[in-house]
Amino acid sequence: MWRSPVGLIPVKAIFFMILYCSEDRENCKAWGDTEINFALGHIETTLILIYRNKRKIDFRELFTLCQKKRNTSKSPHDKKHAMYYNEMIRLAGHSHYQGRYREGCMDYKQAGVDIEEGYRAVGKYRELAAATASKAVLGDIGSFAGMYSIKELINAGQGMEEPVLVSGTDGVGTKLDIAFKMKKYDTVGIDCVAMCVNDVLCHGARPLFFLDYLACGKLDADIAGELVRGVSVGCRESGAALLGGETAEMPGFYDEGKYDIAGFAVGIADRKKIVNGAKIRPGDALLGLASSGPHSNGFSLIRKVIPDFNENFGGMPIGHALLEPTRLYVKPILDLMDILEIKGMAHITGGGFYENVPRMFGGSPAIPGSDTPDLCAVIRDPLVSGYSGGWKVPPIFARIAYGAKTCGAGGGNTAPLMGAAAEKAGEELLRSDADIKKLMFNTYNMGIGFVIALDPNNVEKAAAFLEERGFPAWEIGRVENALPNAGGAAEGLRFV
Repeated sequence: MWRSPVGLIPVKAIFFMILYCSEDRENCKAWGDTEINFALGHIETTLILIYRNKRKIDFRELFTLCQKKRNTSKSPHDKKHAMYYNEMIRLAGHSHYQGRYREGCMDYKQAGVDIEEGYRAVGKYRELAAATASKAVLGDIGSFAGMYSIKELINAGQGMEEPVLVSGTDGVGTKLDIAFKMKKYDTVGIDCVAMCVNDVLCHGARPLFFLDYLACGKLDADIAGELVRGVSVGCRESGAALLGGETAEMPGFYDEGKYDIAGFAVGIADRKKIVNGAKIRPGDALLGLASSGPHSNGFSLIRKVIPDFNENFGGMPIGHALLEPTRLYVKPILDLMDILEIKGMAHITGGGFYENVPRMFGGSPAIPGSDTPDLCAVIRDPLVSGYSGGWKVPPIFARIAYGAKTCGAGGGNTAPLMGAAAEKAGEELLRSDADIKKLMFNTYNMGIGFVIALDPNNVEKAAAFLEERGFPAWEIGRVENALPNAGGAAEGLRFV
């Protein structure tokens, strides 16, 4: 006996079937006995479809067909025909083969991975990536790897004494959940790029290229195309080429309808001009650039404290306001670096002010080999009475603060206020509740997405330059020598 796609069939029958399906009828008549000829002839439609058209085998169909032919046979060889049909019925109904082949051999699509949908998605990516390409990009989307010309890389570093590659990686996080619920997929790809290139920018690097990673439970090429469309927009706005990426369909690992997206950027900077905070000194000014909202941080809290993303927020669903993409600071900051010195930069992401602003002092706090003093960012509190600066905390953060306070640690959301009333209550909380205020500044950017340290004499020039390019910026504080906190360690940031 020989194992074929339809089970265990006599070798003679297999050879006969091959001849029959090749339409070598004369050899069939001469070679095969009448019983086999008759048996296979009655199921020729099924067999020819299987072997000529690569049809998947449906054992339930085969089982029914054999039963019907056995019960209606008028042949003088009824006993032998019944034997063959009974064997086919036995094989078709055998639990081992039913479990394995009931609907035909399981393929990748039946397992949950649709290769054809993947091809369709790549077709959409190709055009989006092409819109970001430069002459340094070799090849096309769909190959095994992205290629970037070293010659063009050297050209990109013209005028640099020692070109250095600078890389960064990040993802969008749980902001994606709001995109799925609002069925708005075209902005989170911008977030993915911005979270990476803004980080690379903090060291004065110009982004060269970007690669993304998209994962899901069930791939929809249209949704994936919208997600990557945002990546393409982010790459174009930051001057990076979308060099390639990966789309992973993982059924059973991600819920259907859920996607995750991450990526990494590679940039270039001259080693002697790398911005690492080493030149920051007490007395330097801190200039804050406006954010577009929470950007891509703190959404695990947001999803807990704002239960209805269709809640009215200034005439739009609050979910749409929350999906406003992260601002890309690359081009205006690089242009600003051409006209004045920037001593330090901080991208305000997860951890808010308290975690991120002190990171710009990377070359100046007390680290091994550093002879500079510990430094502290002294921030003018925009929420205190009498504040006269230009920085205003956007209303979305007041709404989040209200939700955080009213949800509390008790579990379910019991917030009685929504919309404008919740915003107003949140504003009062930010001014009166020190714990909520600390929470918010330790989680969110509070309206300032990027901070630069520079000579105080350059503040007005820098602010005007950025304003002209659509990036409002305000002097938000200064650098001072750090003072010990209650635990004896030097504090990196404080509000006044």
